[in-house]
Amino acid sequence: MAFFYRLLLPAATAAGTEEVNAVKGYVVRKGARWYAVIYEGVDPLTGRERRRWHAAGTDRAEAEQLATRLASSVSAAGRQPGLTLGVFLVRQWLPAKQVSLRPSTWDSYRRLVELHVIPRLGTVPLRRLRAQHLETLYADLLAHGRRDGTGGLNAKTVLEVHVIIRNALADARRKGLVVRNVADDAEAPKRQRPSNQLRSWNLQQLERFLAAARPHRLFPAFWLAVTTGMRRSELLGLRWDDIDPDAGRLAITRALISVAYELHDSPGKTRSSRRPVDLDPITIAVLHGWQSQRSAEAGRPPRHDDHVFATRHGEPIHPDAFSQLFTRIVATAGIPRLRLHDLRHTHASLLLKESVPIKVVSERLGHATPGSRWPPTSTSCPACKPTPPGCSPV
Repeated sequence: MAFFYRLLLPAATAAGTEEVNAVKGYVVRKGARWYAVIYEGVDPLTGRERRRWHAAGTDRAEAEQLATRLASSVSAAGRQPGLTLGVFLVRQWLPAKQVSLRPSTWDSYRRLVELHVIPRLGTVPLRRLRAQHLETLYADLLAHGRRDGTGGLNAKTVLEVHVIIRNALADARRKGLVVRNVADDAEAPKRQRPSNQLRSWNLQQLERFLAAARPHRLFPAFWLAVTTGMRRSELLGLRWDDIDPDAGRLAITRALISVAYELHDSPGKTRSSRRPVDLDPITIAVLHGWQSQRSAEAGRPPRHDDHVFATRHGEPIHPDAFSQLFTRIVATAGIPRLRLHDLRHTHASLLLKESVPIKVVSERLGHATPGSRWPPTSTSCPACKPTPPGCSPV
């Protein structure tokens, strides 16, 4: 039988400081050899005590010295903060998620982490993170979260921060970095139901916008947005081989998105966003005119894989630049200011006014759930089919 000689290492204390729990080390003799055995605490996953054995030769005094030295180093390491939430998120979790997330989604996660989580909780050790830390974070973001210091973030954004932290801690728990996911116990802002008041223009306002946009080179892009309800990313990701003028239809199969201001092709927002869209004869005529203009600018007919809406040099239109142009045109038209995305709402209200079934409208817009964005009162939105300004559509 092995002979056990236990050595309880005293805890280091200092005046005015809290006493630290001692790390136990002891020596064990097996046959003619001695071993230093260091108690390393309880495994958070199995609940079993962990001990590590170190060969220490045939002299008991040397074994005791080794046990004392090793136990002291383990105790000092236990007082270190260890892996922090910030280091885990930035160096481990975000790089790992880059493989599975769409570039735009990953970039939004990165921005929310860097802007709102790291400055407030980045130095908190991962194992010491508590639900109270997270609830304090959410309250602070709701009250003072805006970067310009003018107030708080909306509940939707704070909820997105909560979802990111909860998912990250779930991965940390699966990897054994934490015992439990404290985000499950934190009170997060409630998901708010979307407002039934979706903003759109009436017929007169829409025609004033088109009249103001008519002198601009990208008027055909705005016309197509108005008459199809396409998303900005879908519109700018459109290629010439996606358009079939003979069938009067285009196919939405991809999108052009901006990630950290760099352009990336994307398969689309959702599976339902990849869809065919019927075109009316005036819209087909507008696109024919635009194709002729692009041929003149490039000195050759557009290739099938060229972007439909491009700069004079054939480069894709940056989404931010397109939105900024829309905002400038609206400012000169003397009409209520809307977002570019609200052209989708205007298009939907146009179809609903003409008694098109809401399921058809949702499918045309590529909504994941038919009718999910449109309340029953949407049919009262005053809009009807616009006519192009001037005598000719092109």
